[in-house]
Amino acid sequence: MMLSFVMVSSIMMAGNNEPAPKKILPYPIQQGQLPNGLKVVTVPYDSPGLAAFYIVMRVGSRDEIDNGRTGFAHFFEHMMFRGTEKYPKEAYSDALKSTGASANANTSLDRTVYHMTGNAGMLDKMFELESDRFMNLKYSVQDFKTEAGAVKGEYTKNSASPYEQLDEKMNEIAFEKHTYKHTTMGFFKDVVDMPNQYDFSLEFFNKFYRPEYATILVVGDVTQEKVMALATKYFGAWQHGNYVNTIPVEPTQTETKYTHVKMANFPPVVSLNYKSPAYDPTKIDMHALDLLNTVLFSEKSDLYKKLVIEEQKVRGINGGATNSRDPYLSQIYASLVDAKDMQYVKDEIVKAIEKMKTTAVDQTTLDQAKMRMRYSFAMGMDSPTSIAEALAGYIWVTGDPESINKAYEMYDKVTPKDLMDVAKKYYVSTGLTIATISDAENCPVK
Repeated sequence: MMLSFVMVSSIMMAGNNEPAPKKILPYPIQQGQLPNGLKVVTVPYDSPGLAAFYIVMRVGSRDEIDNGRTGFAHFFEHMMFRGTEKYPKEAYSDALKSTGASANANTSLDRTVYHMTGNAGMLDKMFELESDRFMNLKYSVQDFKTEAGAVKGEYTKNSASPYEQLDEKMNEIAFEKHTYKHTTMGFFKDVVDMPNQYDFSLEFFNKFYRPEYATILVVGDVTQEKVMALATKYFGAWQHGNYVNTIPVEPTQTETKYTHVKMANFPPVVSLNYKSPAYDPTKIDMHALDLLNTVLFSEKSDLYKKLVIEEQKVRGINGGATNSRDPYLSQIYASLVDAKDMQYVKDEIVKAIEKMKTTAVDQTTLDQAKMRMRYSFAMGMDSPTSIAEALAGYIWVTGDPESINKAYEMYDKVTPKDLMDVAKKYYVSTGLTIATISDAENCPVK
């Protein structure tokens, strides 16, 4: 019998006589797609009897465009475990245990990821269980209200953290129109009202839980032929949807913004959040920003040595840009010993950034940063789960797991001039939002 799918191997030649460049992931990424739009990725890996099974849904808080209805991507992370007619909640749990796996999920700006790692010999059952809930999820009004209440409880628990409060306030002020304005949890007023939005929840699920938004990723003791056959058997009937989301475009920021959390008896924090570009594996910008942040804020950096080791004004400092589907933020966090040093620490961070705009970093320093990045990645690829996690991150921002190899090709191409260029382009005061925690009434830095 001929199966209705297309299989594409990622093992290719760069030219007629040239081998493909050495890839950061030394395992084949085998891609296929069903007629309904569902993408299927298989990575055979030497893990006898073990397989990681992931479903990456390219729907996150970014997709919540309806006013007053935020938090639903995260809500379905919960609701998907309520069960179906065939496998009610307890039956699903029992069947899952038979595979030797436990299922979990998480939500962020651009995606929701459902995952399990278990007995590769029980892959058929994993596919059956997941296809049932993705295609046949049903819940009553009471089940909905119960889970909405659980989401509110999670929000309340998380918001007790000053860091969570700061993150929420920072996003809300940093963005004017884009849906990155609200965090994954959503606005609190929307979470409170969520129990009244049963009909909208059905609409949300019907829009986004469709095969064209999904990628199945299986890593471990598997073959592409088997994975594709199971995908066809269990997900082939999943109907393609017709909804296309339109995300509001964020206007260009024109001045520095400020926000603050007043909190006594808590370690003071100053956070500098610069607008950064959407991730594009074909462009140098985000790759250069990653290396710039490594050079500026790692434990080997001059700034770290000065503020943390020598002057001991800062407990810790770190910086990083988030890979995202739309322009987001490159964020720098410093935890201080004493709030009176907040302006000084902020000024020292800016001074280090300004120096990077005019003084090229030493090539050896840059090469060492690249080497640490590659080594850290390679050392982490030691299980089906770690490989699946890494690939999922590139699937949700680009839709293409091969982006992981393209990314590290781009890192290799970054030059000292590229670091200067992205510092000049993105680390500017007109794209900055400053967020602080201290016992002061208002943001204590300028």
